[in-house]
Amino acid sequence: MPLGIYVHLAFCPYICPYCDFAKWPYRESSARRYLDALVAEIEREAPQPAATIFLGGGTPNTHDAPTLAALIERLRARFGPPGGGTTEITIELNPELVGPGDCETYRRAGVSRVSIGAQSFDAGEVRMLGRRHSAAEVDRAVRHARDAGIGSVSLDLIFAVPGQTPRSWRASLEHAIALDVDHISTYGLTVEAGTPYAALQEREPNRFLDDDAEAELYGIAIDSLGAAGYEQYEISNFARPGHRCAHNENYWDNGEYLGFGVGAASYRGGERSVHTRVLDEYVEAALSGAPIPGESERLEGERRAGEAIMLALRTAQGVRPRLFKERYGIDVFERYGPVIAEYARAGLLENGEDAVRLTRRGRFLANDVCGAFLSFA
Repeated sequence: MPLGIYVHLAFCPYICPYCDFAKWPYRESSARRYLDALVAEIEREAPQPAATIFLGGGTPNTHDAPTLAALIERLRARFGPPGGGTTEITIELNPELVGPGDCETYRRAGVSRVSIGAQSFDAGEVRMLGRRHSAAEVDRAVRHARDAGIGSVSLDLIFAVPGQTPRSWRASLEHAIALDVDHISTYGLTVEAGTPYAALQEREPNRFLDDDAEAELYGIAIDSLGAAGYEQYEISNFARPGHRCAHNENYWDNGEYLGFGVGAASYRGGERSVHTRVLDEYVEAALSGAPIPGESERLEGERRAGEAIMLALRTAQGVRPRLFKERYGIDVFERYGPVIAEYARAGLLENGEDAVRLTRRGRFLANDVCGAFLSFA
């Protein structure tokens, strides 16, 4: 199986009210010390080839481009494929922080893919999300990436934003399509406990869209992006031919990955582990060479298989029974027959010999369908 590398860059120029990731406001001294800790953790790991490297956050380009390039070059030296082969290297970018020469610096360091956090092209929705960029800055970031020769450009968009309408959402999608980017991710807004949005929802629940309104917006995304030639290869992700995100595909294929940084997750040999989300704990342990605090669990047998089905159902190809049996030793139809039959009758699953996959209607209720496989005993 291919190996994916994820590196968490935990600092942001500001904190968005909907975000519950491990992140902190940028302070130069803290950020510098954190980078030293990251390098120390990376250098502990034995060199090995990786198919993908992904720099996420937080806001990776809170750090200047030469600093990120040095980190990427270190990662490539540690995890690059033998013989100088190609690794997909992705970096997430906040559009307002992308300077004229930054993408050229990234490309020279080996970045082949950038994911730009547009979220919306409606100024009011951008403000509602706590973001500080303009549509023009997103346009400019895309142009800088293209001019630098970055091979694949992706945009992130969010729907079900308070105050969003079908008209404004359609306009954001049309703007993204007009930029002719290679990949578009559309995420339904999730209100996470402990965030400012959770407090706002408790005070003013009517400001947030209900399930029917959210489903309407999701349907608009599927139809608009499909008509523009984007393949929906996963619940939230649409790509032009040849531009799927290989790093994320490895997650959905229940592949192995290593995570570096505070709050980062790894999955190796059937064991999933997550680093502490306490910044000082992570930094102290990484710099001292001590074990990094966190939690781990071993996924075995049917639990591992159930999770693999849940992940596979998110994708367009779905669960492929023959390959699944080869890998996990479980006959999908024998083990999960009642669940498959129930959701096929409800029109949420397509049930064939070669694949079991979500129908269009099933994509709208994916969490329920996938959860049924996890909980089936």
